[in-house]
Amino acid sequence: MLLFDGAFGTYYFSLTGDSAPCELANLNAPERVRQIHTEYLQAGVSALKTNTFAANPAVIPDGATLRAVLESGLQLAQQAANGKARVFADIGGIESEQPAADYQAVAQLFLELGARDFLFETLSSLDGLEQALQTIKQAVPDGMVIVSFAVSQDGYTRRGLPYRALLDRAARHPLIDAVGLNCVCGPSHMQQLLRGLGRLEKPLCAMPNAGYPSALNGRVLFEDNVDYFAEKLAALYASGAEILGGCCGSTPRHLAAAANALQQAQPLPAATMAPSGSTAQAGWLEQAFAAPNHKLIAVELDPPLDSDCGYVVSAAAAVQKAGADWVTVADSPLSRVRADSIMTAAKIRREVGIDVMPHLCCRDKNHIALKAGLLGAAFEGIDRVLIITGDPPQQSDLRRGAGVFSFNSFDLMRFLSGLNEDVFRARPFAIAGALNVNAANFSAELTRAKKKLDCGASMLFTQPIFSQAAVSNFLLARQQLDCKLFAGILPVAGYKNAVFLLNEVSGIEIPASVIEALRDKTPEQAAEISVAYSAGIVDQVYAAADGFYLMTPLRKTNIIRGLIEKIRRKEA
Repeated sequence: MLLFDGAFGTYYFSLTGDSAPCELANLNAPERVRQIHTEYLQAGVSALKTNTFAANPAVIPDGATLRAVLESGLQLAQQAANGKARVFADIGGIESEQPAADYQAVAQLFLELGARDFLFETLSSLDGLEQALQTIKQAVPDGMVIVSFAVSQDGYTRRGLPYRALLDRAARHPLIDAVGLNCVCGPSHMQQLLRGLGRLEKPLCAMPNAGYPSALNGRVLFEDNVDYFAEKLAALYASGAEILGGCCGSTPRHLAAAANALQQAQPLPAATMAPSGSTAQAGWLEQAFAAPNHKLIAVELDPPLDSDCGYVVSAAAAVQKAGADWVTVADSPLSRVRADSIMTAAKIRREVGIDVMPHLCCRDKNHIALKAGLLGAAFEGIDRVLIITGDPPQQSDLRRGAGVFSFNSFDLMRFLSGLNEDVFRARPFAIAGALNVNAANFSAELTRAKKKLDCGASMLFTQPIFSQAAVSNFLLARQQLDCKLFAGILPVAGYKNAVFLLNEVSGIEIPASVIEALRDKTPEQAAEISVAYSAGIVDQVYAAADGFYLMTPLRKTNIIRGLIEKIRRKEA
């Protein structure tokens, strides 16, 4: 068993009231840093973390200052340990545009300074670690590398990844020596997560917070729960954790009590970790595409701007009668607030009886709200969603109107994939993503699309196809992407609608000839022109498409019905 120290940052702040990054204390208050390390050592720990959690290029961009902070941090911990405890170079999770380069830079600096053991902690994923791990193991093959993830009480990181899959993946990595959890969770919730985990291929680490903080006069405070923390750390040991310690709120007193409690604790045998993955047959999706000479048609409807849902229900019934298979429900497109997409989809499914696919965007919700919505969708029998990032809020005062954007579309797909392995194991969601066939750099867009498939998407719905370039891009996507591919078709409502879409909606490209053909036409004439042009696009991509994604223009359901009729006639 290896017993780490507790939190440095929160303990340092409780002693000094200094709100500056505690890592700078390595340079500004080295005696205080050495004193804290010594207190933890005297509490009975056998491993010390350097005071370098947030010392990385993203936080300290000046290279000379970063090196000085790391050098002093390592020396102070080594001086306090004096051979009586192992010293681990502490590297916290790095959220930057180039995490791989930043992890590598910190690891390389630590190695040059003489570090041998490393702790990567409070991670939300394994992204960016590979090069740093290789560098460390090449330099010190007998050094120890621990990788620890921060997860919420229900077992998901801030990137939306499930702890079971992350720990399993990390435990199988040949360059990682131990894996575990730290931070965010209090000891009781961390014990619940680890209790059903089973034994991994590598030693398991558990470093919970002392509890959950409260705020008083602008200060974050933790309860004085030394005995409780010690009891729970012993319980974590009994649950299979071989490497223990504390995170936020834990002090030398907490670790001293834990050291005493652990002397009497006995580990319990744990079963092998159960394989992740859904137990349900994912056959409904294959069955939906199995009918010969039948192209699936999904029709997009916008939820109402008010509390009257009469139109959207009647429109869903109308397109179903015309031959549509699914209805997709937009999530406040263009950031104009509309009725909730999941609730609208549920009402359509109940009252019309057609399969529905609500759009789910990352713009307005954190992982709590997103999971709550998905749980509600599952109650209503909804088992497919189209995940998009979402248009940014159109607000003049961005301080009040900025979106949440806790996730991007990749993260949300990973999050739902994780939920499919756990909460929705019996009936997993099918995940769809978006593909912009109008992208200026379509090669980059294809790379993004492949990443979406890696994150769990099984279907891609394209932006509207108007131009020959978009048709070519769709056909290229069909060659390179192994998924169900829906061709997006938006038959414009008329001249004004076409001009608006071209000039004000990102990603829409409409040929000038189409716009001119609509000028000064009656609604009936415009509908005929629009359907005919859209049918021509359908003809060009028909053989390559698994289905069609028809977007209803300005409530013109008659245009959509006409286009559905042409597609079904082509099948016959």
